[in-house]
Amino acid sequence: MTRISTADLLPPPVHGTALTARTQCRHYHSALDIIAIQHHCCRQFYACIECHREAAAHPPTVWPKMERDTEAILCGNCYKRLTISVYLECENVCPHCQAAFNPGCANHYPLYFEM
Repeated sequence: MTRISTADLLPPPVHGTALTARTQCRHYHSALDIIAIQHHCCRQFYACIECHREAAAHPPTVWPKMERDTEAILCGNCYKRLTISVYLECENVCPHCQAAFNPGCANHYPLYFEM
Protein backbone atom coordinates (compact mmCIF):
# COMPACT_ATOMS: atom_id res chain seq x y z
CA MET A 1 0.00 0.00 0.00
CA THR A 2 1.35 3.42 -0.98
CA ARG A 3 1.19 6.06 1.69
CA ILE A 4 0.51 9.66 0.76
CA SER A 5 1.73 12.31 3.13
CA THR A 6 -0.01 15.63 3.72
CA ALA A 7 2.97 17.32 2.07
CA ASP A 8 2.17 15.47 -1.17
CA LEU A 9 -1.31 17.02 -1.21
CA LEU A 10 -0.27 20.61 -0.53
CA PRO A 11 0.94 22.93 -3.26
CA PRO A 12 4.58 23.95 -3.04
CA PRO A 13 5.38 27.34 -1.51
CA VAL A 14 5.37 30.15 -4.06
CA HIS A 15 7.58 33.18 -3.51
CA GLY A 16 6.77 36.66 -4.69
CA THR A 17 5.63 40.15 -3.85
CA ALA A 18 1.99 40.78 -2.91
CA LEU A 19 0.92 37.25 -3.87
CA THR A 20 -2.70 36.24 -4.22
CA ALA A 21 -4.02 32.74 -3.64
CA ARG A 22 -3.88 32.23 -7.43
CA THR A 23 -0.12 33.05 -7.59
CA GLN A 24 -0.61 36.52 -9.06
CA CYS A 25 1.95 39.11 -7.90
CA ARG A 26 2.40 42.85 -7.97
CA HIS A 27 4.15 42.60 -11.35
CA TYR A 28 1.62 40.38 -13.13
CA HIS A 29 -1.85 40.29 -11.67
CA SER A 30 -4.44 40.00 -14.42
CA ALA A 31 -7.08 37.28 -14.17
CA LEU A 32 -4.92 35.19 -16.55
CA ASP A 33 -1.62 35.55 -14.66
CA ILE A 34 -2.11 32.39 -12.64
CA ILE A 35 1.02 30.30 -13.01
CA ALA A 36 4.13 30.05 -10.91
CA ILE A 37 7.39 28.73 -12.29
CA GLN A 38 9.95 26.68 -10.45
CA HIS A 39 13.27 28.31 -11.27
CA HIS A 40 16.03 26.08 -12.55
CA CYS A 41 18.71 27.80 -10.48
CA CYS A 42 17.20 27.27 -7.02
CA ARG A 43 14.27 24.87 -7.57
CA GLN A 44 11.97 27.37 -5.85
CA PHE A 45 8.61 28.47 -7.25
CA TYR A 46 8.23 32.18 -7.96
CA ALA A 47 5.23 34.04 -9.34
CA CYS A 48 7.42 35.70 -11.96
CA ILE A 49 11.01 36.48 -12.93
CA GLU A 50 10.77 39.93 -11.31
CA CYS A 51 9.76 38.35 -7.99
CA HIS A 52 12.81 36.07 -8.30
CA ARG A 53 15.07 39.03 -9.02
CA GLU A 54 13.74 40.88 -5.97
CA ALA A 55 13.94 37.99 -3.52
CA ALA A 56 16.71 35.61 -4.59
CA ALA A 57 20.36 36.33 -3.92
CA HIS A 58 21.43 34.90 -7.27
CA PRO A 59 20.65 35.41 -10.96
CA PRO A 60 18.00 33.23 -12.60
CA THR A 61 18.98 30.48 -15.00
CA VAL A 62 16.88 28.91 -17.74
CA TRP A 63 15.63 25.34 -17.94
CA PRO A 64 17.61 23.41 -20.58
CA LYS A 65 15.62 21.75 -23.36
CA MET A 66 16.66 18.31 -22.14
CA GLU A 67 14.79 18.91 -18.85
CA ARG A 68 11.37 19.66 -20.32
CA ASP A 69 9.87 16.67 -18.52
CA THR A 70 10.32 18.48 -15.18
CA GLU A 71 7.11 19.48 -13.38
CA ALA A 72 8.17 23.11 -13.04
CA ILE A 73 4.89 24.93 -13.68
CA LEU A 74 2.17 25.34 -11.06
CA CYS A 75 -1.38 26.27 -12.04
CA GLY A 76 -2.57 28.90 -9.59
CA ASN A 77 -6.17 27.82 -10.08
CA CYS A 78 -6.04 24.07 -9.35
CA TYR A 79 -2.47 23.84 -7.93
CA LYS A 80 -1.58 20.95 -10.24
CA ARG A 81 1.96 20.80 -11.57
CA LEU A 82 2.65 20.70 -15.29
CA THR A 83 5.81 19.62 -17.01
CA ILE A 84 7.52 22.31 -19.02
CA SER A 85 6.62 20.42 -22.22
CA VAL A 86 2.94 20.25 -21.33
CA TYR A 87 2.90 23.93 -20.40
CA LEU A 88 4.56 25.00 -23.64
CA GLU A 89 2.07 22.91 -25.65
CA CYS A 90 -1.15 23.53 -23.66
CA GLU A 91 -2.31 26.50 -25.76
CA ASN A 92 -2.69 28.67 -22.63
CA VAL A 93 -5.23 26.42 -20.93
CA CYS A 94 -4.56 24.25 -17.89
CA PRO A 95 -5.03 20.63 -18.96
CA HIS A 96 -6.31 19.76 -15.47
CA CYS A 97 -8.89 22.49 -14.72
CA GLN A 98 -9.20 24.35 -18.06
CA ALA A 99 -8.30 27.69 -16.46
CA ALA A 100 -6.99 30.16 -19.02
CA PHE A 101 -3.35 31.29 -18.84
CA ASN A 102 -2.01 34.59 -20.14
CA PRO A 103 -0.95 34.10 -23.78
CA GLY A 104 1.41 37.08 -23.36
CA CYS A 105 3.61 34.90 -21.15
CA ALA A 106 4.97 33.37 -24.35
CA ASN A 107 6.94 36.60 -24.79
CA HIS A 108 8.86 35.70 -21.62
CA TYR A 109 9.60 32.03 -22.35
CA PRO A 110 13.28 32.74 -23.13
CA LEU A 111 13.68 34.13 -19.60
CA TYR A 112 12.72 30.73 -18.16
CA PHE A 113 13.31 28.09 -20.82
CA GLU A 114 15.99 27.34 -23.39
CA MET A 115 14.14 27.83 -26.68
